[in-house]
Amino acid sequence: METYQLITVLGPTASGKTSFAAALAARLDSEVISADSRQVYRRMTIGTGKDLQDYTVGGRAVPYHLIDICEPGYKYNLFEYQRDFHQAYTAIRSRGKLPILCGGTGMYIEAALKGYNLLDVPENPSLRASLKDKPLKELEQLLAGYKTLHNKTDVDTAQRAIRAIEIEEYYRWKTPAKNAYPPIHSLVVGIAIDRELRREKISRRLRARLDEGMVEEVEAILASGVPPGDLIYYGLEYKYLTLYLTGKLSYSEMATQLEIAIHQFAKRQMTWFRGMERRGSAIHWIDAALPTEEKIAQALTLLKG
Repeated sequence: METYQLITVLGPTASGKTSFAAALAARLDSEVISADSRQVYRRMTIGTGKDLQDYTVGGRAVPYHLIDICEPGYKYNLFEYQRDFHQAYTAIRSRGKLPILCGGTGMYIEAALKGYNLLDVPENPSLRASLKDKPLKELEQLLAGYKTLHNKTDVDTAQRAIRAIEIEEYYRWKTPAKNAYPPIHSLVVGIAIDRELRREKISRRLRARLDEGMVEEVEAILASGVPPGDLIYYGLEYKYLTLYLTGKLSYSEMATQLEIAIHQFAKRQMTWFRGMERRGSAIHWIDAALPTEEKIAQALTLLKG
């Protein structure tokens, strides 16, 4: 029988992974650690799909970690995530519980599981200056030429691509000799959703979030003094809604382009997860269409080995 130190629940956007992870945590009397690069920001709630109501199961609150931990405008990074993950993970284990890591940011998940020795990468002004006028497509091509671990899933703005290249360049000369943290033996459960169903859910969810006040959410963040460029940096909803609110796109252009971008993002997430499998991570895929109880039963069977 396997002895796992962690359960990991991953899947593309709109797969229902959060509600499943919370239900599983409630069943196991556990706690959830988020692995989402945007949900760390306060007040960015609708656009990041925090769905905090999912953490109440059967009238009971399921504790969650690494959501709402920093302010909009801050550029939270992988180095910080790994540190914060291990703090939460250690605290949950000290309470005698089996933590559940849940999210769609594959880079965060893989770094947590494999214990990469990451460095806090400083800004490189000369490199940034040499890249600042290059289009996103060209920056993506440059980034694709690097071999080391970095987030190619969330790179949908020029700023994020430049930061990714900056990190890769730093690691060319500063490769760590050993892991900072031990690898974690985790049961990894993937939520597999049919491509067409995923597309339908993404489109439906986007319309619902626009109706729920996503535009007003971004408007309020801008009004609080966060520069437009800082919100655009986060990509997806915050990129396109900021472009709309600053007059760069019409409402219909924003909605159409954002929907396309989210579909592309989901494809990139799946590409990352398939890459994880090639790099040795065993992902046990469970059909998203199954009732929650059946998904939990499958996960518990896997947990028992």
